[in-house]
Amino acid sequence: MSIRASEPSEQLEPLVGVGVRRPIAQLVADPAPLGLAAFAMTTFALSIGNTGIWGPGADAALALALVYGGFAQLLAGMWEFVRKNTFGALAFTSFGAFWIAYFVLVKFVLPGVAVADLPVAVGVFLLGWTIFTAYMTVASMRVSGAVLLVFVLLTVTFVFLTVGAFNSSTGWTKVGGWVGVATAAAAWYASFAGVTNDTFKKTVLPVFPLAPPQP
Repeated sequence: MSIRASEPSEQLEPLVGVGVRRPIAQLVADPAPLGLAAFAMTTFALSIGNTGIWGPGADAALALALVYGGFAQLLAGMWEFVRKNTFGALAFTSFGAFWIAYFVLVKFVLPGVAVADLPVAVGVFLLGWTIFTAYMTVASMRVSGAVLLVFVLLTVTFVFLTVGAFNSSTGWTKVGGWVGVATAAAAWYASFAGVTNDTFKKTVLPVFPLAPPQP
């Protein structure tokens, strides 16, 4: 499964000739299952910490944020650029950068911020990502049901975490943690479906492709 707004057979180069567009030959495997898996695992660890069930889960998320959620997902985004997939490239590159930025924020920035200023510092960080995720949700409506579900849940997660951060509310943060766990589950399913369907060369797990935009 590729996170894209069209099937691979519909990838066409423009301006080959009048009314003629040539299919683009893919040089790399579909990076979407990797990007989704990296996002899912890191989101799961952080969200478990936010729920308060296993507090140390947030510590695990910090390590994952740099290596798997960050670096591996960033690579997935670069490979999506190679595949000329704008949506996948923007999504994976941005969320890879999100996890690296989260690592930098927690390890190097927040320790130097006054306690009274922490809610605003974290809240502004999360608010920016809420806005980005919300408009990417609109774009995901032309990808697949599986991907759309990930973005809808992620947007809700960010909303709860943002409100929780600005108000220093553990209640809002815990709810955001639970929605984050659901987001991770949805992303894991999309990754599982992508790698399984590609390996078996048939649809084993449905991702519910959405109709491409009308010409």
